[in-house]
Formats: sequence, C-alpha cells, structure tokens
Amino acid sequence: MSRRNASARAPRPAGFPPRAFLYVEGPRDREIIEGWVQRAPRLAERVREATVILGGRQPARAHEHLAEVRAELGEARGLCVLDRDQEHALPAGEENGLELFVWGRRHIESYLLVPAALRRAIRGVDPRLVRALDSELPEPGDEAAWRTLDAKRRLETNGARFPWGRLARTLRHDELHADVHAFLGRLAALFEAPLAPTVTSRSGPL
Repeated sequence: MSRRNASARAPRPAGFPPRAFLYVEGPRDREIIEGWVQRAPRLAERVREATVILGGRQPARAHEHLAEVRAELGEARGLCVLDRDQEHALPAGEENGLELFVWGRRHIESYLLVPAALRRAIRGVDPRLVRALDSELPEPGDEAAWRTLDAKRRLETNGARFPWGRLARTLRHDELHADVHAFLGRLAALFEAPLAPTVTSRSGPL
C-alpha cells in the first residue's frame, strides 16, 4: 500500500514520535477511539495525527505501510487494531515493529453498548433503541454471548447515523470494559503519551 493512499498524515510536530502509527479498519474505529481518549489531550492528538485507515480487516496493509516507513526512516512501530469478526482466522502476531490487538468481542462497537451511557448520549437517537437494548443485551459477565453479538447490525437498525463518537466520549472510566482499558494502555505505550490528563472532567479521568 503506497503511503500516498494511506490515511495517515506524516506527524512532525516537536516532541511527537514520528515513527509510531495506529492502524484501524475504518473511520468509525478511529472515531470511537478518539472518543475514548478525548480527556487525555496529548494521546488524542497522536491518535488524530498518526492513524492509518486500512479499509477493512486487512492487517497485511498495515504490515506493508509500516515496512515502507521503516525502509525510509529506519525504526518505526505500529499497533494494528482488529475486530474479532466471528469466523475470521486471527492474523500472525508481532512482526517487524507491528503489534496486533484483537478485540475479545466481535466488534469494537460492542464496547459501547452500556445502557446508562446510551441514555446520556441519546440526543437524536430513537429512545426505543435503548429500551430494546436493556432487554436484549447479554448479562455483563456473559462474555460468550458478548463475543457473538453483532453490535454494528443491532445499532444500525435505528436508521439515522448512530453517534458512535459521542457515545464513546460519554462512557465513564468505570463503564469501560477491561478490554478497552488494556487497549488504551497499549495505545499510550505506543505513542509515549500519558493516559490520564492532569485535569479531570465531570465523567472522571481516563
């Protein structure tokens, strides 16, 4: 994949590690991740500046892009984040500076299905959606059921574009799943950026 076709912009600001990239399947993934990190300004800036959109579950494109960067600049690192997607075989692990993070649940969107957060982010969304989710979602501890839930299809049946980023921003620290906390730790290490801001918001720090 040519760097001209990647969605990353070459990051050059002072103090920014120019050889670290986040690879995601699509724009929605980036929108959700930006929502999760919005209270950690330095980390949020790095996510905005160094995210490459792969155009689907295509880790080979991440390997290719990072190889091109390393050939040009030397050392470079990347983190490729993938949905589990039910039947898809998991790709190989770390190779040539690229680490992989595969969600334990089927889709990244699954981690937004917190009824209390949905109610806080409900502006413009049919309230019947939240009532239905209350009765249809698996129990919080039933990870086998969460692993198979098709969150994207369930939420997109609402009709209007679902506010993925707003919902991600609405989630409080104690509402984030352990998988999300693990991912955010990997992201902070990749970009060498603090996970928690110095000033907390009403919803609490990341």
